[in-house]
Amino acid sequence: MLAAWRVVSWPPVLWQANSPPDLKLVHLGTEVLNRGDIEEPCSGHTVWGTQAANGPAGVAWDWVQIPQGVVTLADPLALVTNVWLLDTAGQVLSPMQAAPRLNEIVHQLPWQEEVRRVIEQHA
Repeated sequence: MLAAWRVVSWPPVLWQANSPPDLKLVHLGTEVLNRGDIEEPCSGHTVWGTQAANGPAGVAWDWVQIPQGVVTLADPLALVTNVWLLDTAGQVLSPMQAAPRLNEIVHQLPWQEEVRRVIEQHA
């Protein structure tokens, strides 16, 4: 399993924030850190990535399974990535400015199915 925190150590990949997300991210791995019990929900992290034109690009985040069985982002503002989003002037967006766009990219991925599959394997 690729450690989620390592994604941020990859060389930066610059991306226009207003461009269609044609990064074809694939599932690189999911780790279940807490199997879940009465006091703590099932949780872990997942890593998605691709080979972009100028190097590897990746996004990782923590997830949690809420009592209804739904898997959700643990913190939508805490995505780990080496993708630096640029505004129309070519300036790098701040993490708070980039978060909504990165969340759009994440929510287009079938990541919840992958996480559920890994959870079921560890049951």
